[in-house]
Amino acid sequence: MTENEIITRCRRGDREAFNELVLKYQTQVFNIAYGMLSDYDDASDAAQEVFIKVYRSIASFRGQSSFTTWLYRICANVCNDALRKRQRRGVNVSIDAEEDEKGAAAELASEMPTPEESVEMSERQRAVREAIASLSDEYREVIVLADIRGLSYDETADVLNCPVGTVKSRLNRARAALRKKLLDKRELF
Repeated sequence: MTENEIITRCRRGDREAFNELVLKYQTQVFNIAYGMLSDYDDASDAAQEVFIKVYRSIASFRGQSSFTTWLYRICANVCNDALRKRQRRGVNVSIDAEEDEKGAAAELASEMPTPEESVEMSERQRAVREAIASLSDEYREVIVLADIRGLSYDETADVLNCPVGTVKSRLNRARAALRKKLLDKRELF
């Protein structure tokens, strides 16, 4: 069954079709949320909220962009709302905590690393997560979508609802900001 057929069934209230959409996209949505929020539990909550919003508003999906673009835009909005709430509450999430047992981070190497390599890899991941988390919302968004999720400039522009040139300039500035933040930790890289 094609994605358009599944969406059409969802619009008619078919819960099985909606479950298919969730199963197909839950990992991508979670990964975007985790990349933006740097917290497993917050990313899980955000992913659930994204799918609730999708369920409630699937009828408004007009198909002017791809479904994934629409879905990723909802995800980015939910994550930005969560970040604003976090700032208002003054809650700081520790992103330098050890990786949780839920397996939020992917393995970087296919072979089992030595203990020294594991520590070094963990420090490198922590440094990158801290640097990404310290970026402004607009820079963090573009880094997560383009560099981490691998969306093209056009897809990123659709998700962010801005021109491709803006995506390119934000991405360039975000990468420069990351380089600057990681410069004092160059021994890790």
